[in-house]
Amino acid sequence: MAIKKAPPTLTKPWVDVTSIKASLTRARELHSENAKRISEMNVRVAKRREELEATLYDLTPSQRSQVVGRALGGLRADLKRSSLDARTTRLREIDALRRSVEDARTHYNSSIQMLMRDGLGSERRSRLIQQLEHAGKVELASLAALAVSTKDRELGAVLASQVGRLPHSERPFSPQELADHLVGDDYRAVQAAIMEVSELAQRAVLDDRAFEAGRASAEGSIGIALRARDRAALNAPEIRDDNEEN
Repeated sequence: MAIKKAPPTLTKPWVDVTSIKASLTRARELHSENAKRISEMNVRVAKRREELEATLYDLTPSQRSQVVGRALGGLRADLKRSSLDARTTRLREIDALRRSVEDARTHYNSSIQMLMRDGLGSERRSRLIQQLEHAGKVELASLAALAVSTKDRELGAVLASQVGRLPHSERPFSPQELADHLVGDDYRAVQAAIMEVSELAQRAVLDDRAFEAGRASAEGSIGIALRARDRAALNAPEIRDDNEEN
């Protein structure tokens, strides 16, 4: 009996902030380890070159270049072969982290989206919804100011939802501005973390390609530099996980 395949999901799997932070930490570790190991192998090649150059002084430049080239080619081939499995494992893991956090991006498209999830389904949020159901615009505006001053995201989420149902001309405050005040830093931190994981994965690939080729290449480095610039422009704090105090 044939088993029917489940229809493809239309939404990306949920990845919480704690998982994104853990992915960033691990991506940094993998990138650092990858760069360290490649640097160590390049140092070995450079040291061997110096040793050969010091012992082949009686040869002509052309002869010396041929001997050094063959010797270093053999050493580099041995290093590439012996390190291949470890390098491949690191690159696969960091790429998996990149794909995971990029899939999560759909859940962090805006600060208002993040705020609206705060306290979702909690008893207090349900109680606040009932209490504010018939609140007037002055009361809503006053409570929004209170939510900002006390960093009360759960109250902010209820207020943003309540005001979001009003016509724009009748809104006592902007739900988006309220969200920016309450979770703006966390939103930027998540965006920066997602961008950094992607950068680290790409840098690791470029470093590995340069090692394989025996020379650095400008291919891809400009794009990474531009993304790093965009990430820096966010001026985001370090990402906090879901269990840290607001």
